Amino acid sequence: MKELNEFKALLEKWDRLEKNLEDVQTILDLMQEEESDDLTREAVDKLAQVESSVEELEFKQMLSGEHDKANAILFINAGAGGTESCDWAEMLLRMYRRWADAHGFRNEVIDFTPGDGAGFRSVVLTVDGDYAFGYLKAEIGVHRLVRISPFDAAKRRHTSFASVFVLADVEEDIQIEIRDEDLRVDTFRSGGAGGQHVNKTESAIRLTHLPSGIVVACQNGRSQHQNRATAMKLLKAKLYDAELAKRQKERDVVEKTKKKIEWGSQIRSYVMQPYRLVKDHRTNTERGDVDKVMDGDLDLFMQKFLMEFPA
Repeated sequence: MKELNEFKALLEKWDRLEKNLEDVQTILDLMQEEESDDLTREAVDKLAQVESSVEELEFKQMLSGEHDKANAILFINAGAGGTESCDWAEMLLRMYRRWADAHGFRNEVIDFTPGDGAGFRSVVLTVDGDYAFGYLKAEIGVHRLVRISPFDAAKRRHTSFASVFVLADVEEDIQIEIRDEDLRVDTFRSGGAGGQHVNKTESAIRLTHLPSGIVVACQNGRSQHQNRATAMKLLKAKLYDAELAKRQKERDVVEKTKKKIEWGSQIRSYVMQPYRLVKDHRTNTERGDVDKVMDGDLDLFMQKFLMEFPA
């Protein structure tokens, strides 16, 4: 039924496109009898709507991978650079949460390691919504920030790095058995802000999958049961990803983007000093409105990348 509804929605969009084109033709016929600025503006507006809708359909066609429609699990890790890089990781987290909010995607931080003094050493964000993974896979790689450091009393320019990696949340499709004897379960108190209950009880969960050595954790929920369920979802996604890496050579296309978090390996640069520019080095797409990008306006970069590298 879900698949049927998706096809119905696609046909409805197509019907609206045809209707708009028929309206434009009617307007053009009227203009042969009587010239009118109002009719001209109406025809131009309808054609612009058609063009926008066609571009949207073409872009959705690029999101036709096996798991592109799935929810996403996004990992941000600070690179070398101490407080600067940890703060940059937190800035990226805010950027992606703003992007998700703008698209109506539910998002939640489920695990994090605080930085020394500011930000995060690492943070895990879940993003739930249609095509969340399809969009966010365009963000995999190293992100570079250049700015005057707010942590430097001498107001010198600093360069910071953080890596982003994204997995498809395909828990419902995963056929992987996780035996109780293969798991080590540790509980601990949640860190950071969260209220009395969160901080005073050992509600956080860490799961270690002994055969693979994969470790996942969740500390956002208010109960062990809730955190365990989320951690199991994370573990399944990571095990599934590991299984794909073994079975499919195509996985190398994604894995090769997981470079060292350092100079020369970045996919995108965010320059705030001495000039203001965001540049994607894969597509050479540039934008000067850095603040809007940091507020989550990322669609242009994602679309350019996915149109050029749809795999």
